[in-house]
Amino acid sequence: MKTKRFSTQALCVRAAPDNDRPSPIGLTSTEVKSSQPISSDFTWAREKMAQEQIIARGVSDARVIGAIRKIPRHLFIDPGLINRAYDDSALPIAEKQALSQPYMVARMTEALQLFGEEKALEIGTGSGYQTALLAELCFNVFSVEKIRALSRNARALLDRLAYHNIALHVGDGTIGWSDHAPYDAIIVTAAAPNLPRPLLEQLAVGGRMVIPVGGAQNQSLLRITRDGAGFHQEELGDCRFVKLLGKYGWGN
Repeated sequence: MKTKRFSTQALCVRAAPDNDRPSPIGLTSTEVKSSQPISSDFTWAREKMAQEQIIARGVSDARVIGAIRKIPRHLFIDPGLINRAYDDSALPIAEKQALSQPYMVARMTEALQLFGEEKALEIGTGSGYQTALLAELCFNVFSVEKIRALSRNARALLDRLAYHNIALHVGDGTIGWSDHAPYDAIIVTAAAPNLPRPLLEQLAVGGRMVIPVGGAQNQSLLRITRDGAGFHQEELGDCRFVKLLGKYGWGN
């Protein structure tokens, strides 16, 4: 694992206005309970996924593994693909986007080193699966999605599952959500050609950002840690994600 130190100049960034911004999220509890029973038909599939795809590949954070075992991944994909919900692969979702491979979701989440009291920012709500995982592990989650239809569908499902510590916003994820910065953890679920400077500025001192960076076809997964002296970069391995679109990404 390679480590690199770099610094950046301060930027003043404001999130895009959004008339659909939800009301303030609850701050009373980190416990999240499903509003309806999760089908037992998929319990074995989730356990098999956790054992063979995640634990066997070195993910060891017990809280991450526990959340993976709990969340009904099959609800976050098209019903026509339900029998592939727990496969060892990424899956297509609406609007030509993708739900990441279970191992990659777990790997990125573990790299954030979450303890339960964090305020997290997610760039790319997508289907809401990663959002739900963060909600299990953090105190509050703020998630930005560029595509309104995806955000709307994710909101409906997350509400159905009674996740009350999540706020969603429709806008350019590459400029983050400055209204609630700084964040203890930032996760970016699409690939950027370079590190988006606004996201660096919204990362709290002591915070961590996990982001894929590189070309259109292949990238490196990076963990950025901020301290009083600047930023530290670690390479966590190769990966492949869809493009991060926006002002500080691949353009529109």
